[in-house]
This record gives sequence, C-alpha cells and structure tokens, in this order.
Amino acid sequence: MKEKELRSQSGYIIFIAGLLLIIVPALTLLRVVPILALILGLAGLFMIIGLTVINPNEAAVATFFGDYEGTMKQNGLRWVNPLFRRRKISLRARNLNGQKLKVNDKMGNPIEIAAVVVWRVNDTAKALFEVDDYVKFVDIQSEAAVRHLASSYAYDNIEDEQASITLRDGSGKINEMLEKELNERITQAGVEVVEARISHLSYAPEIAGAMLQRQQATAVVAARKQIVEGAVGMVEMALARLSEKEIVHLDEERKAAMVSNLLVVLCGEKSVSPVVNTGTLYN
Repeated sequence: MKEKELRSQSGYIIFIAGLLLIIVPALTLLRVVPILALILGLAGLFMIIGLTVINPNEAAVATFFGDYEGTMKQNGLRWVNPLFRRRKISLRARNLNGQKLKVNDKMGNPIEIAAVVVWRVNDTAKALFEVDDYVKFVDIQSEAAVRHLASSYAYDNIEDEQASITLRDGSGKINEMLEKELNERITQAGVEVVEARISHLSYAPEIAGAMLQRQQATAVVAARKQIVEGAVGMVEMALARLSEKEIVHLDEERKAAMVSNLLVVLCGEKSVSPVVNTGTLYN
C-alpha cells in the first residue's frame, strides 16, 4: 500500500457556517419549529465534526469503513467528510538512542556497541497499515542491524592482518553501511533513516585489559620497526658518503663493526656514552 494525497477544503468558512447552523436556529426557530431547529443544529454539528487541525510536519490519515482514502498534509484548519476516521501521524525527525549491546565481532571477541539513529516517516500509509507499531519496528530493526554489522567486521586490525574495513574505521564507511542496512530493513514500514552513527564502541570488560596490552604491544612493535628502518637508511647513507668522499677506507670487518655501533646508537632507547679511541683503529 502506497501513500496517496487526500484533497481537503479550508475549514474556516465551514466552521463559521456550522456554528451559525447551531446557534441561529436555536435562538429563532427552537420555539416555533423545534424539529427544523434540531435538524439544522445536527447539520451544523455534522459539519464541525469534519474539521481537523493539522500542524506543521504533521499528517492525518483518513479511512472510511476500513478503506484507506488518503493522507492530508495541508497545514491549518481543514475539512473532510465527517464520516472519515482520521489518525494523525508526525512527520518530524526522531532520535533513537540505542542501548549498549554485547556482541561478538567477526574475530569472536566480545564487544559493546551502540548506535544513534535519526529517522522519520516518509510514507504514512505504510507506517500505519504495513506494520503493527512502526516506532517499535524501527527500534527492533535498528538493534538487529547493529548486531549484524558488529558480527560482520572485526573490532580492529590484527598485528599482521590489515583488514579493509573495521568497526573502528574512522573514514565513516561503517556508518554508511549501517545507514544503508537500516534503510533496507525499515523501508517496508514507510520510514527512512536520515543518519545513523556508532555512538559507543569498546571491548567487553572481561577482555578489555588483555586487548589494551595487545594494542600497546602492537604500537611498540610498529614504532620499533619504523626506528629500525630509519636507522638502516642512515647507516647506509653514512657508509656511502664515507666511500664517496674517500675520508677513510674500511675493510668488511670494520664496516660490520661500524654498522653494529651505529645501529646500537640509533636504535637504543636511551642515549649512549661515547668511548673515544685514542689509539689505532686496528688495535
């Protein structure tokens, strides 16, 4: 079922006419022709019953004995067939602050994850007639989408395994995929997701300490690797410049000793104390 527009009339003139049909006969004809006064009063009341006030970003869905007649979205005081049943529905954007969920990620690690979803109704007919409670439907489907997303990707990259996408990805791809999956899940309820973002992400308390140590170890290894690569480059440059300038001629054994000493100096965590050799190089 798709939404269709229901044309309605401005209700101000009808409101005044209905009041006149109730008040004027009651003051003039009630004693003379009471039946006519009663009929005119009922007609005025019938006209007033058809009035509906529609606020901005609000709609009224009209049904007639179970048949969907259409949706009124014109703001202000509107009038339709008084026999229509009207149900108002908000078209404003709404926030869903999801609760923290405990899920296993792709690697089997228990994590805690939560998301914030901004959504609104874009098809009033589907929202009211395709699902039992569209607000609860969005809540449940949002939780299901977050659980599915969390179990489909790893929390973070393993030491030697560079995954293309992780839950901690800072590029926004995870949020984009969450928004896409949510729209696919709740489109049948006439709802669209304006924005969806991961609001909380962490390892579960029982493994948080171990994972923190792993992350620290990974950072240390990466830093040492970069230091070693830089030191090797500096040693290579030093040997090349010494050979190019012909400052000193070193055999292979002395080159090896020089490389060893330079690597110790460059890769050491603490500053070294130099030892000055006052004798010959070959002693």
